[in-house]
Amino acid sequence: MKYESRKQEKDLYSTKKKPVLLTIPKQRFISLPGVGDPNKDGFKQRIQTLYPVAYGIKMAYKKFAADKNLEFDDYVVFPLEGVWSLTKKGQQLDHLDKDEFSYDVMIRVPDFVPDEIIKSAIESVSVKKNLPLLSELEIKEYPQMEVGQILHVGKYDDEPASFKKLNQLVEASGKKRVSKIHREIYLSDARRVAPEKLKTILRYRIE
Repeated sequence: MKYESRKQEKDLYSTKKKPVLLTIPKQRFISLPGVGDPNKDGFKQRIQTLYPVAYGIKMAYKKFAADKNLEFDDYVVFPLEGVWSLTKKGQQLDHLDKDEFSYDVMIRVPDFVPDEIIKSAIESVSVKKNLPLLSELEIKEYPQMEVGQILHVGKYDDEPASFKKLNQLVEASGKKRVSKIHREIYLSDARRVAPEKLKTILRYRIE
């Protein structure tokens, strides 16, 4: 059976605009950290590195699972995600300078994919493709955590309005945001979808 995040984990990848509080299980990612304006080449190059690796892992797992009696013998590659913060300089400014964004762009890898499959797939991609940033690739695990989440529909620059709705729910629930760091999950391809129709899940940790 093929694992599909939007079917097996509907709550985590919800397309509903109503803000919610959730408990997110432990998750594992292939990741590339960076600093700077996401509209510039550095961010694009990281995405262009992550996707070949993500699909390389998927195909390696599918081959691995072909002759085994496993619950899931294939999966749909997860959507691109980004964890966003600001550099120390950016935090001290009285305005938002996109060049001072500190980010970690990543794609989730299912828990059922063995570590050795991930490592061998990365090695295979490094041989087949010229990806200078591949040497900076990290495998990261995030622990289980409580979060607030909302679906934002529209331009990325208009996200504050959605964060305001989410903040209201968090405060009304007696919870608080742990830090200014937040996660974005990109359900739309910004190259093909009009800015006003982009769907992005916004999520931050609470306690």
